[in-house]
Amino acid sequence: MASVQNKSLVLYNTLTRAKDVFTPIDASGKKVGMYTCGPTVYNYQHIGNLRSFLFEDILKRVLRRNGFVVKHVMNITDVGHLTSDSDSGEDKMEKGARREGKSVWDIAKYYTDVFLADEEKMQILRPDIICKATDHIKEQIAQIQELMNRGFVYALSDGLYFDTSKLNDYGKLARLDIKNLQAGIRVELVAGKRNPTDFALWKFSPASGPQRLMEWTVNLHWTGTDEEFKKLQEYAKNNKHVIIEDVNNAE
Repeated sequence: MASVQNKSLVLYNTLTRAKDVFTPIDASGKKVGMYTCGPTVYNYQHIGNLRSFLFEDILKRVLRRNGFVVKHVMNITDVGHLTSDSDSGEDKMEKGARREGKSVWDIAKYYTDVFLADEEKMQILRPDIICKATDHIKEQIAQIQELMNRGFVYALSDGLYFDTSKLNDYGKLARLDIKNLQAGIRVELVAGKRNPTDFALWKFSPASGPQRLMEWTVNLHWTGTDEEFKKLQEYAKNNKHVIIEDVNNAE
C-alpha cells in the first residue's frame, strides 16, 4: 500500500463550512487527541446507532494512515440520559432496569459488554480509553463549580442549569438562529428556563416521591443570587444529597 504520510490531510471543518488542512494542536504535529461519544447503555444498539461508531472508526484509521499517533477516548453514558430532550423525564438507565427487573448497575454492565462485542464483530478498533460517566462524578461536580464561579449557572427547583445567553458564540457550530427558535414546539420546556437553549448540568431527585436509583451528593459553593440560594435551601432541606453553601454570606 502506498504511503500518504507526505501529503496534507484535508478534512471538512464544521465551524468554517470549508475543507481545511488538518493541523494537530500538539506541538510535535504528530499526536492527535480524539474524543467521541459512546452509547447510553440501557438497551441494545441498533444499526443506526452503530453507524456513528463506524464513522468514528473510519476517521481514526484515516488519521493513522496519514502518520498521526491517535489517542482515542470514548465515554460510556451509564447515568443521566433522560428520556426527554427537554431535560425532563426519567433516566434511561432506570427505565431499562425497571423493564428487565435488574439493578441499574447490572443493566449498565450487560449492555456495555454487548456494545463492545458488537463493535468487535464490526471490526471497529477499540478506543484507547473507555470511561464511564459514573467513574467521573467528582470531576463533573468540580466542573459545575467552575462554571458557577464564572457566572454561567442558575438554579431551578429540579436542578442546576447552564445559562447559554452568557456565552456569546453559543450555537456557532450548528449556526443556530437562537433569536428565532420556536421554543416548546417539539418538546415542552422546563418551567423557569431563562432561554430555550439552556440545559441541565445536574438534576435533583424530587423533593417528594421516589428518589433516583443512582444518586450522588453534590456539595457546591453557591455564587449566584441570594434569591436563588433561598430556593435551593427550601429544596435541600428535603434532600440529603444536596449540600450547597452560600459564599456570598460566608463569615
